[in-house]
Amino acid sequence: MAASSENERRTIARIASHSSWAKTPDHAVRTKPARTRFLARFYEQVDPNGVLPPEERERRAESAQRAYFTALARRSAKARQRKNKTKNIGEPSAR
Repeated sequence: MAASSENERRTIARIASHSSWAKTPDHAVRTKPARTRFLARFYEQVDPNGVLPPEERERRAESAQRAYFTALARRSAKARQRKNKTKNIGEPSAR
């Protein structure tokens, strides 16, 4: 696919997405199934057989979620560092 048609496809998709969200009266209701499934992955990760008491399962799932988001932030920071290194190559240092 040519670059211009790829850009056109992305633009059309963005228009459709924004139009759809503009017609959505309650965003929380629309996204609830995805949020529920996303959070369920942490419960499944820490208690795949469903044998833990609910309080312990909740505590472990919260820790697993924190670990996930901390790792995500770390990857994001590393990506920004790589981008800044590449961007600053060839530029004179500011002193």
